[in-house]
Amino acid sequence: MNYIKITKTDIANGAGVRCVLWVAGCDVHCKGCHNPCSWDFDAGQPFDDAAMEELIDALSRPWVQGLTLSGGHPLAYNNLPEIYQVCKAVRERLPEKDIWLYTGYELRAHDFDKSVDIGWDNALLMNHILAMCDVVVDGKYDESLRNISLKFRGSSNQRIIDVKKTIAANEICLWEG
Repeated sequence: MNYIKITKTDIANGAGVRCVLWVAGCDVHCKGCHNPCSWDFDAGQPFDDAAMEELIDALSRPWVQGLTLSGGHPLAYNNLPEIYQVCKAVRERLPEKDIWLYTGYELRAHDFDKSVDIGWDNALLMNHILAMCDVVVDGKYDESLRNISLKFRGSSNQRIIDVKKTIAANEICLWEG
C-alpha cells in the first residue's frame, strides 16, 4: 500500500484532535472528490515500517484522541492487508485511542461481523478492519447532496456509524457524538 501523507494534528476528520493516514488508491471515484490526487494506487510512497512508527509516534501524544483512515480509499482491495496491520497495531499498542475510517462503500450491519465471509478474497479482512474501528463514515460523496454544515462528512447521504453499537444491535446505528 502507498500513502499520500500522515497528518499529525487534524480536527476536521473525526472527533477530537486526530492523526490522519491518507492512503493512496481509490476505486470509487466520487464526482467532486476533495482529494482526487489520491485515486492512483501508485501515488505517494510505500507505507513501510518507518511510516508505521511515524504514525504510532504521532498517535502516542496525549492530546491526540485517535486515528482517522482516509484517502484514497482505505477499504480498496489493494489496501486491505496494510490497513488491517495499521488497525491491529493501534489496537495492540495504543488501545486507548479510537479509530475512524472513511469509505465510499455503503455498508450493512453484517459487514462489521468478523465471522461473516461475504464471498471474495479479503472479505473477512475487511470485516476484521471494520470491527476494529470505533466510527465509520460510509457512502459515496454525492456532489448534489453537498452540505457544508454537516459534521465530519461532505454530503447528506453519508452516515456516521457507531461500530460498537452496530455490532451489538446487528443493525446500523448512527454515531451520536
